[in-house]
Amino acid sequence: MWNDSFFSTSTKAGTAGGFLTILLLNITTNDVIKTLVLSAIGAIVSFVTSLGLRAIARRWKR
Repeated sequence: MWNDSFFSTSTKAGTAGGFLTILLLNITTNDVIKTLVLSAIGAIVSFVTSLGLRAIARRWKR
């Protein structure tokens, strides 16, 4: 049966550090730029949609 005391703190820290290092080395600049652009587009679309729905709701109340 596995329990938390089986793995030492240094083993857990080393595993997490190695995982994060490999993850960071595999992320390219193009991926970061694509993520930033897509998140900005998503935020703009969300904002414009909320403005449109607010305008529709105000006209509906009248």
